[in-house]
Amino acid sequence: MKSSEPSSPERAFQDALKLLVARDYTTAKMREKLAARGFNEAAVEMAVVRLEGEGWVNDRRFADRFAETAVACGRFFGPRLRLEMRRRGVPAVLIDEVLGRLRLEHDEQDDLRCVMERRFPDFSFFAASDREKRRVIAFLQRRGFGLGTIMNVLKIEGIE
Repeated sequence: MKSSEPSSPERAFQDALKLLVARDYTTAKMREKLAARGFNEAAVEMAVVRLEGEGWVNDRRFADRFAETAVACGRFFGPRLRLEMRRRGVPAVLIDEVLGRLRLEHDEQDDLRCVMERRFPDFSFFAASDREKRRVIAFLQRRGFGLGTIMNVLKIEGIE
C-alpha cells in the first residue's frame, strides 16, 4: 500500500527499485541517491536494509561484476580501478579482496597487450613519433597501468 508521506520507507524502497532498473548500486551509493531524492535518514536506512535482505543490493556482487567488467573491457586497471571502485562506494575491505583476486587471475602485461591490440592495432613503438608515444603511454597510464609495465610491453617486447 502506497503512503502519501514523501519520506516513507516503502516509497524509498520503490524509488530504489526504479533506480536499480537502470544499473546496479552499492549500499553507500543507494543511500546517497535516496537522500538526494529527499528521503529522511530513517526511511533511507530501512529501504537499504530491505534491499540488502531481498538481494537487490549486494556490495560484493557489485564489486566483483564491476571489476571483472572493467578489466575485460579494458577500461580500468590497478590504481585506477581501485579509485573507480572507491568512487562507487565499494568498502575498502572488498576492494582489497577483489583486486587481490584479480591480480592472481589476470596478468597485467597480457591485459595491456589486449588493450593495445584493440585500441592501437597498428602502433609500433620504434616507428612512432615521440608525440605518438607520449599519447599512447598517457592513455595506458590513465587506464591504470604502471609505467614499468607499459615500457616493458611497448619497448622491450617491441609492440609492432
